[in-house]
Amino acid sequence: MPGPIQSIERAAAVLRLLARGSGHHGLTEIADSLGLARGTAHGILRTLQRVEFVEQDQATGRYRLGAALLHLGTSYLDANELRSRSINWADTLAARSGQEVRIGMHHDGAVLVVHHVFRPDDSVQTLGIGAMLPLHATALGKVLLAYDPDLSATARRRELTSLTRRTITRAQALERVLTEVRAQGWAGEAEEYMPGEASIAAPIRIPGGLVVGAIGISGPVDRLCDSAGRPRATLVRQVSQAAEAVTTSLVDEN
Repeated sequence: MPGPIQSIERAAAVLRLLARGSGHHGLTEIADSLGLARGTAHGILRTLQRVEFVEQDQATGRYRLGAALLHLGTSYLDANELRSRSINWADTLAARSGQEVRIGMHHDGAVLVVHHVFRPDDSVQTLGIGAMLPLHATALGKVLLAYDPDLSATARRRELTSLTRRTITRAQALERVLTEVRAQGWAGEAEEYMPGEASIAAPIRIPGGLVVGAIGISGPVDRLCDSAGRPRATLVRQVSQAAEAVTTSLVDEN
């Protein structure tokens, strides 16, 4: 039997490195971290760029995971699998936060709601499974955009539909928000999708760090946000913990 192919092992190590931390690394940093000659690391990166598994920031020269690899990651789970693997955590999040919970993934330029847990009270609510939500005006959508460069680039090229007076409709403003989402690890919105409503969401990842979905809560602005309109820290923490729990369960099963 033939032995392992060293070049493939090295390419896999580069991809794993780019999937960690900030996800943006320079050539020297990559070479030093993996114990490779700079020429060898550069050759691997150029090959990965050619197949769009890696892309290079033209301004900084640093490397990150490419759109093609991100889309391969999203095929790891279908909607039913994502729902079944996160359903228990969604129920727990609804009980802890007192708000309705949605789990979403990207589909055809929108957020597909694959699971919905009602707010734990006696109010009249409508089941939202199968609903398609706008990417640019919801916390779930902002999470998906923030971690998919190709998807966010496509969104910025299209007209950003105004749904309320607070909806982001300028591409530059949306990009600033997505940068904040990546920095803080969660997304929020207040009255951007529906007047009087707000939402908070965090990413669900598969092994390697690729984002395949998002989990979030939604409800009245005064329940989700403080007097300054900022998402309440306790709720942000609860959503983030739920996302981390789902991610951990996916990693442990694989």
